[in-house]
Amino acid sequence: MLWHRPDVQLLCGVDEVGRGPLVGAVVTAAVILDPARPIAGLTDSKKLSARRREALAAQIKAQALCWALGRAEPAEIDELNILHATMLAMQRAVAALIIQPEWVMVDGNRCPPLPMPATAVIKGDSLVAEISAASILAKVARDAEMMELAQRYPQFGFAAHKGYPTAQHLAAISEHGILAEHRRSFKPVRLIAEQMR
Repeated sequence: MLWHRPDVQLLCGVDEVGRGPLVGAVVTAAVILDPARPIAGLTDSKKLSARRREALAAQIKAQALCWALGRAEPAEIDELNILHATMLAMQRAVAALIIQPEWVMVDGNRCPPLPMPATAVIKGDSLVAEISAASILAKVARDAEMMELAQRYPQFGFAAHKGYPTAQHLAAISEHGILAEHRRSFKPVRLIAEQMR
């Protein structure tokens, strides 16, 4: 995938975390880094340890020109589908920035409709520092939400699987039922709901 870095001062990176899980919001982040204050070690959040992600997230929040989070809730995911909900969450993150970017670079193969030019970059979270920063902020934010859910519903094991459709998670849904936070349109949840009728 060929991509080039736009020749602009205010370049925003956008990424999402949480398209695959069966529970919780899809969380997005938008980040405009400060070229005068580069941050070493930015890469795809999935390649970093939780401790390293959290340290980098704190550094990004302190040193970026601006950053913002966006989200789409489970009810919105069920209503719109995960792709459209992700695009909505990305639009919300960009709209929440206190500085309007000149250009947006989005991880993946498509961009949401935005009021400024945008480029989709496949594997952008490994290639573009601004997207790497967004992936780290989104992952840290969503993981924190999963830890809160883990405390509220210890029987579901959210700390371990973060809401992804693991055997442990599916067994917990079968045993303990479907939570308000579950995405009812996702097939594993829908099938269990049908079995429970």
